Amino acid sequence: MVEVTVTPRSSLADRPVQVLARGLSPSQLVTLRASLTDEKGECFQARAFFHADGAGEVDPGRHAAVGGSYTGVWPMGLFWFLQPDTLFRRLVKRDVTGSPFLVRLEVFDGACLVTGPQDQPLASCEAERWYVGPGVQRVLIREGRVRGALFLPP
Repeated sequence: MVEVTVTPRSSLADRPVQVLARGLSPSQLVTLRASLTDEKGECFQARAFFHADGAGEVDPGRHAAVGGSYTGVWPMGLFWFLQPDTLFRRLVKRDVTGSPFLVRLEVFDGACLVTGPQDQPLASCEAERWYVGPGVQRVLIREGRVRGALFLPP
């Protein structure tokens, strides 16, 4: 049975995570895709093509992507190379304290450049990427012409 996992499942956005796909056939060509929808409803995606190792696993931190959004060994490549489906959109988190970005990770058989609703992943999971740690307080600053936010640890 094919599975894809992200460890830890919930983390701060600047912390590394490990993505691992297992249960594949040795040398099987697969596509790992990361996608998220921002607060405005814009979709961002990154994909990378990998050959499974002899144990039937793909680890972007150990195995080189052979194509897609990037090539080579990039442990966080699926997160760093997220691109908008609509040109000239930027990935911006506006509500940094209230909710995380939910990043969906999927593994597909073969090299999938475009995936439609009819394409079913072999496995999928979700990762939460938070921008503020637990207990952090956000204080808005408005002093004269200065505007900002102060983040106070618990």
